[in-house]
Amino acid sequence: MRDMSKIVKITALVVLAPLITFGLYIIAHGHLTPGGGFQGGVIIASCFALLFIAFGKQSKHMLNKELLSVAESLALFGFVFLALLGLRKSFLNNFLANSGAMFGASVPFGTKEAYINTAGTIPLMNILIGLEVSCALTIIMLLMLNEKVSKHAGK
Repeated sequence: MRDMSKIVKITALVVLAPLITFGLYIIAHGHLTPGGGFQGGVIIASCFALLFIAFGKQSKHMLNKELLSVAESLALFGFVFLALLGLRKSFLNNFLANSGAMFGASVPFGTKEAYINTAGTIPLMNILIGLEVSCALTIIMLLMLNEKVSKHAGK
């Protein structure tokens, strides 16, 4: 496995923060714009793919697979928990919408700007889905990287 140049490594580190910020933006505004938890999670996971490509064998030690697995499991548990909280009416019921609580502000009638806190449980579920997708895809990439490193070391 050939090491990448310093230019590639520095560029990867420089674009990392803006890409993660963009992924978080896509997750947070998923109920207002095209996008959401899955799309934002893929963008965040692609940031880790960029690190894996730029740093090769060194990146194997940057992330802990067990910690990612725990975060993925907690995100799935949180999603199912939110879905069950609305079970008084139906599974996945948006019980926070129009409640006046966090994410439950009423939308004024007519054409208005998009309010981020008006979707009830949808933004919370987008956050959990984004966390789950980014962790799952990063785990898959870590496993693929480990396999490639071990095959390369065996030759």
